[in-house]
Amino acid sequence: MDTALTRLVGVRHPVVQTGMGWVAGPRLVSAAANAGALGVLASATMTADRLREAIREVRARTDAPFAVNLRADAGDAGDRVRIIIEEGVRVASFALAPSRELISELKAAGVVVIPSVGARRHAEKVAAWGADAVVVQGGEGGGHTGEVATSVLLPQVVDAVDIPVVAAGGFHDGRGLVAALAYGAAGVAMGTRFLLTSDSTVPDAVKARYLAATVRDVTVTTAVDGLPHRMLRTPFVDSLERAGRARALVHAVRRAAGFRKLSGLTWPDMVRDGLALRHGRQLSWSQVLLAANTPMLLRAAMVDGRTDLGVMASGQVAGVIDDLPSCAELVDRIMREAEELLKALARFDGPGH
Repeated sequence: MDTALTRLVGVRHPVVQTGMGWVAGPRLVSAAANAGALGVLASATMTADRLREAIREVRARTDAPFAVNLRADAGDAGDRVRIIIEEGVRVASFALAPSRELISELKAAGVVVIPSVGARRHAEKVAAWGADAVVVQGGEGGGHTGEVATSVLLPQVVDAVDIPVVAAGGFHDGRGLVAALAYGAAGVAMGTRFLLTSDSTVPDAVKARYLAATVRDVTVTTAVDGLPHRMLRTPFVDSLERAGRARALVHAVRRAAGFRKLSGLTWPDMVRDGLALRHGRQLSWSQVLLAANTPMLLRAAMVDGRTDLGVMASGQVAGVIDDLPSCAELVDRIMREAEELLKALARFDGPGH
């Protein structure tokens, strides 16, 4: 299926596997790439040295194009951009809008830049700064999310910018791909659906929790870091919501220390990142620390399998997913469903026919 996205990044299918911390590692990314989708390597939970190793590991597993996802507000974002350029990565994606300078540096090196946004004004800004495409996530999407549904946000962004738009939030099958194309998108991006594949390294017991979830079990809470965060509701999430400020601060300091050791960041680095997160937001210092070490809460579940001590970011589609295909099986199924539906629509000549 030829779209502006497939032409831009050189993949066979207009499907993107999003960059999920602790989930989108070399195994999942290479499996998605080999399936014809755009695999996105999540780098925010890696040291700079590990990022370089992971890029090389993906390249050893696949000849297909793939992307690296960066945190635009990270203190070492410039260093990570240089690693991407030096390693010849074709596509850079961003969880937040990157600066004009980062976009220019990447584009000067021939790297395709695709930021993720949750509002029309943000899409307009990065398009004006030279972004090559944009992923727009509606409120159904997992992790940090907004209030506007994809079905409302997507056409707004498509109408506002003249670069390819990739739809995210609520997609898991061929019907969703066709719907996104009908809205004017050039493809779809999926996180939870790729997390729930046999190629994902998430522990089987954690995957079982996702598969057992209903749509009502996927909630939005600000208890983790003060920002709206979509995840599975668990007793641990309930305890975060009930915790007083002093208790939350103690837990935040402990987890921040753990993340500092894993990430290689210094305390000044973490304070700087925390200040960046706090800028313009009414966050308590415990929430700032939780925001800086949210990766530790995700790691507890996604790597260690401790759903009692961690959080499970999730899109609402977790409530309608009931299987664990390989990436190849998933992408093939999505494309087959989309092609069959497009053929059926081509024969459609009105209600009742």
